[in-house]
Amino acid sequence: MRYVSTRGDLEEKRSAQAIIKGLAPDKGLYVPTKMPKLQMEFEHMSGAAYNEIAFRIMREFLSDFEEEELRRCTDGAYDEKFDTPKIAPLVATKNAFFLELYHGRTAAFKDMALSILPYLLTYSVRKEKEDKKVVILTATSGDTGKAALEGFSDVSGTEIFVFYPVDGVSEIQKRQMVTQRGANTHVFAIKGNFDDAQAGVKAIFNDEAFATRLAAEDYKLSSANSINIGRLIPQIAYYFYAYIQLIDSGKIVSGDEINISVPTGNFGNILAAFYAKEMGLPVKTLICASNENRVLADFINSGVYDANRIFYLTSSPSMDILVSGNLERLLWHLSGENSWEIARCMTELETTGKYTVSDKIKDGMSCFYGGFANMDKAHAAIRALWEGEQYLIDTHTAVAYSVYSDYREKTGDGTPTVVASTASAYKFADRVIECLGLPKPENEFDAIDALREATGIPTPAGLRGLGDKKIIHGDIVAKSEMADIVEQRLSALRASVN
Repeated sequence: MRYVSTRGDLEEKRSAQAIIKGLAPDKGLYVPTKMPKLQMEFEHMSGAAYNEIAFRIMREFLSDFEEEELRRCTDGAYDEKFDTPKIAPLVATKNAFFLELYHGRTAAFKDMALSILPYLLTYSVRKEKEDKKVVILTATSGDTGKAALEGFSDVSGTEIFVFYPVDGVSEIQKRQMVTQRGANTHVFAIKGNFDDAQAGVKAIFNDEAFATRLAAEDYKLSSANSINIGRLIPQIAYYFYAYIQLIDSGKIVSGDEINISVPTGNFGNILAAFYAKEMGLPVKTLICASNENRVLADFINSGVYDANRIFYLTSSPSMDILVSGNLERLLWHLSGENSWEIARCMTELETTGKYTVSDKIKDGMSCFYGGFANMDKAHAAIRALWEGEQYLIDTHTAVAYSVYSDYREKTGDGTPTVVASTASAYKFADRVIECLGLPKPENEFDAIDALREATGIPTPAGLRGLGDKKIIHGDIVAKSEMADIVEQRLSALRASVN
């Protein structure tokens, strides 16, 4: 398996090389030159543990990894650090099946990929005989940052920098990041939104002079965002795992189609579902669920991507995004691998904030349904599901469930549907408390206790006592200062070693 850039740099890379680099030299994203097809019947996977499913899926993409190396990665990632042996259990409700992806240390779906990325990166560095320290740069809309920090904390040969929008994450998400321990962890708030943070990180990656200066000090840049193919590939596995759980529970038989509904911001999670479909998972419709920042829903319905719109701060902050980084990969695949068209679209996005895709790409999106749910609808979905079935979901999952409900009513499609449940309700406890019609506590940390008392659902271990933890990272910087702060911090670290 080889990887090339979406924007025309046709120099093929092995998976280890693509994982280390993160972003291609021409600003594009690495994509596989062919889509592997799963060569095994689903019933033969019956009863398999999650790490086994992950191994079987990932070996199709990471062919330069030895079997023993890849098994060490999957076995090391998916172990007791998750609070359930199933890792990603599937829970049935009356109208949908919720794939709970939040049982890792940070109580969000990013743990599913970021538990294994440090293993993949470490092995990649060894395989490529890379002698420079790897510097991980990450922009986060809330959950990626903490999961990346947790995964890379004190991992030898790495430094990790996380940038988050100062007013664009929940207080719980912020506290998770700013209390992170680890000698190699660096966390900064930026004055701006997630799109600003993401643009700042990409600008650093694309600054050749910056990379040259870092190389002179024995540092090399990489990323833990889903722009890194090593973040995207592990996410494919849990959709196959959901399908196998449906078979094992007798809800479907092998070969039956399913729908998948995903709360979508940066497009990585739903792109992984698209990859699963391309590999052979019987998926009928991919439901792309947006909140008020409905740029993706509008794009799917029109073929016009227009980021020139009001930016809303919502109760689902991880979806408060107007520039969806991973969409570029989908466009490349649907265009027939037309790198020229992708480069044209991305240039127009950078210069005008808008682009229109070809009819070929629009036709290729026929398996997608785009919809959105505002906060009122999402909050109503949380309350209805709790009162009707005693099942609790967070604000992001509620967007996906609400959009799926609209889809089902509009189309009459009764196909079994998996809803990606991307975070524990406790990560947004103050909003969920409000949705349930309960008195709102003074702060988000009191809301965690109040939600536990009201529902009886145990608090995730990583969120217990969070309000009492010592704040370690308190710096706030401008977007224009991001590169300088990285360089200054690395230079200081280098000097301290020497």
